[in-house]
Amino acid sequence: MKNFKFIIASSIFALTLSCKTAAPVSQASVQNVSYQNLGRDGKIYAAFYQQRSAEYEALCLQAYNIAKLRLDEALAQKSGKPLAIVSDIDETFLDNSYYAVERAKMGKDYDQKTWEEWTAKGIATPLTGSQEFYQYAAGKGVQVFYVTNRIEQERAGTLKNLKKYNFPVQSDNNLILRSKESSKENRRLDIAKNYNIVLLLGDNLADFSSLFDKKSETERSAAVKNSANDFGKKFIIIPNVGYGDWESSFYNYKYDNTNQKKDSMMYNAVKANP
Repeated sequence: MKNFKFIIASSIFALTLSCKTAAPVSQASVQNVSYQNLGRDGKIYAAFYQQRSAEYEALCLQAYNIAKLRLDEALAQKSGKPLAIVSDIDETFLDNSYYAVERAKMGKDYDQKTWEEWTAKGIATPLTGSQEFYQYAAGKGVQVFYVTNRIEQERAGTLKNLKKYNFPVQSDNNLILRSKESSKENRRLDIAKNYNIVLLLGDNLADFSSLFDKKSETERSAAVKNSANDFGKKFIIIPNVGYGDWESSFYNYKYDNTNQKKDSMMYNAVKANP
Protein backbone atom coordinates (compact mmCIF):
# COMPACT_ATOMS: atom_id res chain seq x y z
CA MET A 1 0.00 0.00 0.00
CA LYS A 2 1.90 2.99 -1.21
CA ASN A 3 1.59 6.72 -1.67
CA PHE A 4 -1.73 7.62 -0.12
CA LYS A 5 -2.68 10.46 -2.38
CA PHE A 6 -5.84 11.33 -4.20
CA ILE A 7 -6.80 13.09 -7.40
CA ILE A 8 -10.53 13.66 -7.67
CA ALA A 9 -10.66 13.57 -11.44
CA SER A 10 -8.26 10.65 -11.66
CA SER A 11 -10.34 8.72 -9.16
CA ILE A 12 -13.24 8.89 -11.58
CA PHE A 13 -10.92 7.28 -14.13
CA ALA A 14 -10.06 4.56 -11.64
CA LEU A 15 -13.71 3.81 -10.92
CA THR A 16 -15.03 3.86 -14.46
CA LEU A 17 -12.02 2.76 -16.54
CA SER A 18 -12.63 5.56 -18.99
CA CYS A 19 -12.75 4.61 -22.64
CA LYS A 20 -10.49 7.53 -23.57
CA THR A 21 -6.75 7.48 -23.10
CA ALA A 22 -5.63 10.56 -21.21
CA ALA A 23 -2.87 12.49 -22.91
CA PRO A 24 0.29 12.54 -20.80
CA VAL A 25 1.07 15.84 -19.14
CA SER A 26 4.47 17.25 -19.96
CA GLN A 27 6.14 18.67 -16.87
CA ALA A 28 7.53 21.43 -19.03
CA SER A 29 4.00 22.51 -19.95
CA VAL A 30 2.71 22.62 -16.39
CA GLN A 31 1.62 26.06 -15.26
CA ASN A 32 2.18 26.90 -11.62
CA VAL A 33 -1.00 27.40 -9.63
CA SER A 34 -1.66 28.37 -6.06
CA TYR A 35 -0.83 25.45 -3.85
CA GLN A 36 -4.04 23.57 -3.05
CA ASN A 37 -2.52 20.34 -1.67
CA LEU A 38 -4.87 18.30 -3.81
CA GLY A 39 -2.95 15.13 -3.07
CA ARG A 40 -2.92 15.13 0.71
CA ASP A 41 -6.22 16.83 1.45
CA GLY A 42 -7.95 14.83 -1.26
CA LYS A 43 -7.49 11.75 0.90
CA ILE A 44 -10.21 13.07 3.18
CA TYR A 45 -12.63 13.24 0.28
CA ALA A 46 -11.60 9.78 -0.90
CA ALA A 47 -12.11 8.32 2.58
CA PHE A 48 -15.46 10.09 2.91
CA TYR A 49 -16.65 8.22 -0.18
CA GLN A 50 -15.13 4.92 0.90
CA GLN A 51 -16.44 5.04 4.47
CA ARG A 52 -19.85 6.63 4.00
CA SER A 53 -21.33 6.02 0.56
CA ALA A 54 -23.79 3.25 -0.10
CA GLU A 55 -22.63 3.36 -3.70
CA TYR A 56 -19.19 2.14 -2.62
CA GLU A 57 -20.79 -0.69 -0.70
CA ALA A 58 -22.79 -1.56 -3.81
CA LEU A 59 -19.66 -1.59 -5.97
CA CYS A 60 -17.98 -3.99 -3.55
CA LEU A 61 -21.01 -6.27 -3.49
CA GLN A 62 -21.16 -6.18 -7.26
CA ALA A 63 -17.52 -7.27 -7.49
CA TYR A 64 -17.87 -10.11 -4.98
CA ASN A 65 -21.15 -11.29 -6.52
CA ILE A 66 -19.45 -11.54 -9.90
CA ALA A 67 -16.50 -13.30 -8.27
CA LYS A 68 -18.82 -15.90 -6.73
CA LEU A 69 -20.56 -16.44 -10.06
CA ARG A 70 -17.23 -16.99 -11.82
CA LEU A 71 -15.99 -19.25 -9.05
CA ASP A 72 -19.10 -21.41 -9.33
CA GLU A 73 -18.49 -21.69 -13.08
CA ALA A 74 -14.91 -22.81 -12.44
CA LEU A 75 -16.02 -25.32 -9.81
CA ALA A 76 -18.36 -26.89 -12.36
CA GLN A 77 -15.46 -27.57 -14.72
CA LYS A 78 -12.91 -30.35 -14.54
CA SER A 79 -9.42 -29.24 -13.53
CA GLY A 80 -6.12 -31.07 -13.54
CA LYS A 81 -4.95 -29.06 -10.54
CA PRO A 82 -6.63 -27.94 -7.32
CA LEU A 83 -8.41 -24.59 -7.71
CA ALA A 84 -7.09 -21.38 -6.20
CA ILE A 85 -7.90 -17.71 -6.06
CA VAL A 86 -5.21 -15.05 -5.66
CA SER A 87 -6.16 -11.91 -3.82
CA ASP A 88 -4.55 -8.66 -2.78
CA ILE A 89 -5.45 -7.44 0.72
CA ASP A 90 -5.44 -3.65 1.13
CA GLU A 91 -8.49 -1.97 -0.41
CA THR A 92 -9.32 -5.31 -2.00
CA PHE A 93 -11.06 -6.60 1.10
CA LEU A 94 -9.59 -4.63 4.02
CA ASP A 95 -10.39 -0.93 4.41
CA ASN A 96 -7.37 1.14 5.49
CA SER A 97 -8.87 4.55 4.80
CA TYR A 98 -8.68 5.31 8.54
CA TYR A 99 -4.90 5.47 8.30
CA ALA A 100 -5.13 7.86 5.37
CA VAL A 101 -7.50 10.11 7.29
CA GLU A 102 -5.29 10.14 10.38
CA ARG A 103 -2.25 11.15 8.35
CA ALA A 104 -4.14 13.80 6.39
CA LYS A 105 -5.59 15.37 9.53
CA MET A 106 -2.05 15.59 10.89
CA GLY A 107 -0.98 17.31 7.66
CA LYS A 108 1.28 14.40 6.78
CA ASP A 109 1.67 11.88 3.99
CA TYR A 110 2.09 8.12 3.98
CA ASP A 111 5.34 6.75 5.35
CA GLN A 112 6.45 3.18 5.92
CA LYS A 113 7.04 3.46 9.66
CA THR A 114 3.58 4.76 10.54
CA TRP A 115 2.02 2.34 8.03
CA GLU A 116 3.64 -0.59 9.83
CA GLU A 117 2.39 0.80 13.13
CA TRP A 118 -1.12 0.83 11.63
CA THR A 119 -1.01 -2.70 10.24
CA ALA A 120 0.40 -4.03 13.52
CA LYS A 121 -2.89 -3.09 15.18
CA GLY A 122 -4.79 -5.49 12.92
CA ILE A 123 -7.93 -3.35 12.93
CA ALA A 124 -8.58 -2.56 9.25
CA THR A 125 -12.23 -3.37 8.57
CA PRO A 126 -13.75 -5.71 5.94
CA LEU A 127 -15.25 -4.30 2.79
CA THR A 128 -18.94 -5.06 2.38
CA GLY A 129 -19.49 -8.62 1.17
CA SER A 130 -15.86 -9.66 1.39
CA GLN A 131 -16.10 -12.02 4.36
CA GLU A 132 -18.91 -13.98 2.78
CA PHE A 133 -17.05 -14.41 -0.50
CA TYR A 134 -13.71 -15.57 0.90
CA GLN A 135 -15.40 -17.89 3.37
CA TYR A 136 -17.51 -19.31 0.54
CA ALA A 137 -14.43 -19.97 -1.59
CA ALA A 138 -12.60 -21.74 1.22
CA GLY A 139 -15.74 -23.69 2.08
CA LYS A 140 -15.76 -25.06 -1.47
CA GLY A 141 -12.23 -26.35 -1.03
CA VAL A 142 -10.63 -23.57 -3.06
CA GLN A 143 -7.24 -22.40 -1.80
CA VAL A 144 -7.20 -18.68 -1.02
CA PHE A 145 -3.77 -17.09 -1.48
CA TYR A 146 -3.23 -13.57 -0.18
CA VAL A 147 -0.50 -12.00 -2.31
CA THR A 148 0.31 -8.60 -0.82
CA ASN A 149 3.07 -6.02 -0.89
CA ARG A 150 2.99 -5.75 2.85
CA ILE A 151 6.43 -6.82 4.08
CA GLU A 152 7.49 -9.62 6.40
CA GLN A 153 7.53 -7.36 9.46
CA GLU A 154 3.78 -6.97 8.95
CA ARG A 155 2.96 -10.67 9.01
CA ALA A 156 1.81 -10.85 12.63
CA GLY A 157 -0.47 -7.83 12.37
CA THR A 158 -1.86 -9.03 9.05
CA LEU A 159 -2.69 -12.48 10.41
CA LYS A 160 -4.27 -10.84 13.46
CA ASN A 161 -6.47 -8.75 11.17
CA LEU A 162 -7.48 -11.69 8.96
CA LYS A 163 -8.38 -13.84 11.95
CA LYS A 164 -10.24 -10.99 13.66
CA TYR A 165 -12.75 -10.98 10.81
CA ASN A 166 -12.68 -14.70 10.03
CA PHE A 167 -10.97 -14.50 6.66
CA PRO A 168 -9.75 -18.02 5.86
CA VAL A 169 -6.05 -18.70 6.38
CA GLN A 170 -5.67 -22.27 5.20
CA SER A 171 -1.92 -22.44 5.88
CA ASP A 172 1.01 -20.17 6.69
CA ASN A 173 2.04 -20.45 3.05
CA ASN A 174 -1.22 -18.87 1.89
CA LEU A 175 -0.14 -15.44 3.12
CA ILE A 176 2.56 -14.35 0.68
CA LEU A 177 4.18 -11.04 1.51
CA ARG A 178 6.67 -8.96 -0.43
CA SER A 179 10.29 -9.97 -0.14
CA LYS A 180 12.37 -8.22 -2.78
CA GLU A 181 10.40 -7.05 -5.79
CA SER A 182 7.14 -5.17 -5.79
CA SER A 183 5.90 -7.07 -8.85
CA LYS A 184 3.63 -9.94 -7.88
CA GLU A 185 4.22 -11.90 -11.07
CA ASN A 186 6.77 -14.39 -9.73
CA ARG A 187 4.62 -15.07 -6.68
CA ARG A 188 1.64 -15.77 -8.91
CA LEU A 189 3.74 -18.04 -11.11
CA ASP A 190 4.88 -20.02 -8.08
CA ILE A 191 1.27 -20.61 -7.07
CA ALA A 192 0.37 -21.62 -10.62
CA LYS A 193 2.90 -24.45 -10.51
CA ASN A 194 0.61 -26.42 -8.22
CA TYR A 195 -2.78 -24.75 -8.58
CA ASN A 196 -5.21 -23.66 -11.24
CA ILE A 197 -5.71 -19.95 -10.51
CA VAL A 198 -9.30 -19.29 -11.55
CA LEU A 199 -9.72 -15.79 -10.10
CA LEU A 200 -7.57 -12.82 -9.20
CA LEU A 201 -8.93 -10.02 -7.03
CA GLY A 202 -7.34 -6.63 -6.52
CA ASP A 203 -7.72 -2.86 -6.45
CA ASN A 204 -4.67 -2.21 -8.61
CA LEU A 205 -4.09 -3.48 -12.14
CA ALA A 206 -0.69 -4.88 -11.15
CA ASP A 207 -2.59 -7.33 -8.91
CA PHE A 208 -3.61 -9.17 -12.07
CA SER A 209 -0.73 -9.33 -14.53
CA SER A 210 2.81 -8.16 -15.23
CA LEU A 211 1.32 -6.43 -18.27
CA PHE A 212 0.48 -3.59 -15.89
CA ASP A 213 3.73 -3.44 -13.91
CA LYS A 214 5.29 0.04 -13.85
CA LYS A 215 3.70 1.07 -17.12
CA SER A 216 2.81 4.58 -18.28
CA GLU A 217 -0.76 5.86 -18.29
CA THR A 218 -1.01 5.22 -22.03
CA GLU A 219 0.42 1.72 -21.73
CA ARG A 220 -1.88 0.87 -18.83
CA SER A 221 -4.91 2.03 -20.77
CA ALA A 222 -3.87 -0.02 -23.79
CA ALA A 223 -3.27 -3.09 -21.62
CA VAL A 224 -6.74 -2.74 -20.11
CA LYS A 225 -8.30 -2.73 -23.56
CA ASN A 226 -6.21 -5.71 -24.63
CA SER A 227 -7.36 -7.59 -21.51
CA ALA A 228 -10.98 -6.52 -21.85
CA ASN A 229 -12.36 -10.07 -21.79
CA ASP A 230 -10.65 -10.85 -18.48
CA PHE A 231 -12.36 -8.16 -16.42
CA GLY A 232 -15.41 -9.56 -14.71
CA LYS A 233 -14.34 -13.03 -15.78
CA LYS A 234 -10.94 -13.79 -14.27
CA PHE A 235 -9.94 -10.33 -13.02
CA ILE A 236 -12.18 -8.85 -10.31
CA ILE A 237 -11.31 -5.24 -9.52
CA ILE A 238 -12.40 -3.34 -6.42
CA PRO A 239 -12.52 0.48 -6.69
CA ASN A 240 -9.82 2.40 -4.84
CA VAL A 241 -10.04 6.17 -5.17
CA GLY A 242 -7.41 6.88 -2.52
CA TYR A 243 -4.15 5.67 -4.03
CA GLY A 244 -2.60 3.29 -6.53
CA ASP A 245 -0.53 2.98 -9.67
CA TRP A 246 -3.12 5.10 -11.49
CA GLU A 247 -1.51 8.02 -9.65
CA SER A 248 2.09 6.80 -9.74
CA SER A 249 1.90 6.33 -13.50
CA PHE A 250 0.71 9.93 -13.86
CA TYR A 251 3.98 11.04 -12.22
CA ASN A 252 5.96 8.51 -14.27
CA TYR A 253 6.78 6.80 -10.96
CA LYS A 254 8.88 9.78 -9.87
CA TYR A 255 8.21 10.11 -6.17
CA ASP A 256 10.66 12.93 -5.51
CA ASN A 257 8.52 15.71 -7.02
CA THR A 258 7.48 18.27 -4.47
CA ASN A 259 3.85 18.29 -3.36
CA GLN A 260 3.48 21.73 -4.93
CA LYS A 261 4.73 20.47 -8.30
CA LYS A 262 2.43 17.46 -8.13
CA ASP A 263 -0.41 19.81 -7.26
CA SER A 264 0.27 21.91 -10.36
CA MET A 265 0.52 18.81 -12.54
CA MET A 266 -2.84 17.52 -11.30
CA TYR A 267 -4.48 20.89 -11.67
CA ASN A 268 -3.30 21.17 -15.28
CA ALA A 269 -4.14 17.56 -16.16
CA VAL A 270 -7.89 17.72 -15.65
CA LYS A 271 -10.19 19.33 -18.18
CA ALA A 272 -13.11 21.69 -17.78
CA ASN A 273 -14.35 20.87 -21.29
CA PRO A 274 -14.42 17.62 -23.33
